[in-house]
Amino acid sequence: MSIEARFRIDRKDFVLDVDLTLPDKGVSVIFGPSGCGKTTLLRSISGLEHSPEGYLRVGDSVWQDSQQFVPTHKRPLAYVFQEASLFAHLDVQANLEYGMKRVPKADRKVSLETAVELLGIGALLKRKANQLSGGERQRVSIARALAVSPQLLLMDEPLASLNLERKQEIMQYLQSLHNELDIPIIYVSHSLGEVARLADHMVLLDDGRVTASGNVTELFSRLDLPIAQSHKAAAFIQATVAEHDEAFGLTYLDFAGGRLSVLQSNLAIGSTVKLRIVARDVSLTLKHQTETSILNIFPVIVDEIISENHSQVMVKLMANGVPILSRLSLKSATVMDLKPGKQVYAQVKTVALLS
Repeated sequence: MSIEARFRIDRKDFVLDVDLTLPDKGVSVIFGPSGCGKTTLLRSISGLEHSPEGYLRVGDSVWQDSQQFVPTHKRPLAYVFQEASLFAHLDVQANLEYGMKRVPKADRKVSLETAVELLGIGALLKRKANQLSGGERQRVSIARALAVSPQLLLMDEPLASLNLERKQEIMQYLQSLHNELDIPIIYVSHSLGEVARLADHMVLLDDGRVTASGNVTELFSRLDLPIAQSHKAAAFIQATVAEHDEAFGLTYLDFAGGRLSVLQSNLAIGSTVKLRIVARDVSLTLKHQTETSILNIFPVIVDEIISENHSQVMVKLMANGVPILSRLSLKSATVMDLKPGKQVYAQVKTVALLS
């Protein structure tokens, strides 16, 4: 099962021309700079923009083709905008119930109680919308979207208008949605941090066209894409919580390429986590070092090397099939005689726990 979307919208100074296949589970992030067409694409999926040549299939249901166009109000979707659009004269409970009333009882897959619990808004139910902070308003807006039990949830930069503290607050709730609900989410963002924490699938959009689409781990490590060439270049991997080391205050995480250690967390043994390893924090050695302060060392195979400038290279490494990036000086790469297929050891200075 999947989501197929084909749209072409011609405007005087802009053309959106996309042909996409997205998974019908998890979070698919539409990523790109301002003005590249992210919101136009989301509005096309919702039916708020009508592309005469468009096609949209969500699972088994065709919402648009050459013969039909299902209007927005008849599409089983929910749309969360940048600004929370709540009814100011109603309290939170009434705002949530307003959305739920449009869904027949037989079609309700997300209960009001579940939406309230997932977004942590139980204490806000009797407050009027105009008594809420920006972060609280957005959490209520997301809960109201869930209350309609959508087959598809669209989110257009829902954190854009919030300060950093509020963004961090809501991000944990968005991760809960990802983990707890079986509703596909299409999420528009221009923040690599949001992509890293939320995305399963990623679509790179530039000037109205798709430049790449695929698994987020693969796209972040593709050296032909600008993400892997930026100063924030990093690899994202999944690992399993293996052990807590009380004596040294560490938590050990296992992934296909070996074992990593991070500062001790309260994560349950056996739980799955997402990690970020920044390219500039990965050094390479020809032999496994023992007299070093770096704890995270594991064997890797050089997969690809590109020159970034006259003094630096980016190296893509494979740790038993898991891609890792390392930014090195050209001199280091030359002295080590790095080339595809060569085995070396990766030394990871810092590992960031994202979930």
